[in-house]
Amino acid sequence: MSSALHPAVEPYEAGFLDVSDGHSLYWETTGNPTGTPVLYLHGGPGSGCTPVARRFFDPNAFRAVLFDQRGCGRSRPLAAGPDTDLSTNTTAHLMEDIERLRKRLGIRRWVVAGVSWGVTLSLVYAQRHPERVLAMALGAITSGSRTEIDWITRDMGRIFPREWEEFIAPVPVGGRHGDLVAAYARLLADPDAAVREEAARRWWCAWEDTHVSLMPGWTPSPRYEDATFRMIFARLVTHYWSHECFLVPNQILDGMSRLAGIPAVLVHGRFDVSGPLDTAWKLSRAWPESRLVVVDDAGHGGGGFSSALVAALDSLSRP
Repeated sequence: MSSALHPAVEPYEAGFLDVSDGHSLYWETTGNPTGTPVLYLHGGPGSGCTPVARRFFDPNAFRAVLFDQRGCGRSRPLAAGPDTDLSTNTTAHLMEDIERLRKRLGIRRWVVAGVSWGVTLSLVYAQRHPERVLAMALGAITSGSRTEIDWITRDMGRIFPREWEEFIAPVPVGGRHGDLVAAYARLLADPDAAVREEAARRWWCAWEDTHVSLMPGWTPSPRYEDATFRMIFARLVTHYWSHECFLVPNQILDGMSRLAGIPAVLVHGRFDVSGPLDTAWKLSRAWPESRLVVVDDAGHGGGGFSSALVAALDSLSRP
């Protein structure tokens, strides 16, 4: 099978699913209605699904299910407003949403795929519901750990010292040695719109662009220019990270035995400075049924990353 992105497709079915606490989730299905069911979990938290994500899945082989997680994309309500209640936007709520969507679509078992934050969600879901998972294809491996959060918000300042100083500039001096994610969450909830918008710009446009920029061929996404998108992304990321992704310490690595018997392919870029390779390595070592693919010309995406993820999914498309 080809390892390039599959042709662009439109959903053959789409809708909104009312879940809990006033949230309504946008979902869509593409490909073959009788194909192998596969769930796609997008990154972020807060990036939403894009038409490009549909192209990871062979439309002849898969019945692909994509949805926008709470607060982002086409789901409602959006997390952009400073008064939007995020207390019902947690990892546990997302787990319930996935199960409700599975039941709504009449799917008994499915392949689970995710990228970046979607990997963390995929692993939490599979450890909670291993009987529902046929196989997994995961790209840009993360586990939502405090170590990863500290790396991306503080330790990476050793690699980008000038940009890191600009990143922490809005944080009050007394808070710069504390929890930077929580400090940014407070800025993003400030009653002054100018403070909120500047915090979102520095988080998403400036710092986020900095640490993904090492991937070959990188160019900024035009999505970053949308002020609403920046605010949604920044609010949801800082919300989840300031709560350590609503996971107990080392939860995913400690739970790897629950994935026994589930085949998986883990795809990770060698130049991924946003999420260093050691997380993917540790997970693969604890998961005998997994295969780790290190893409030598990729970072947190870019290069051959998409092709490697497509190839991983293609290898799992046969029953």
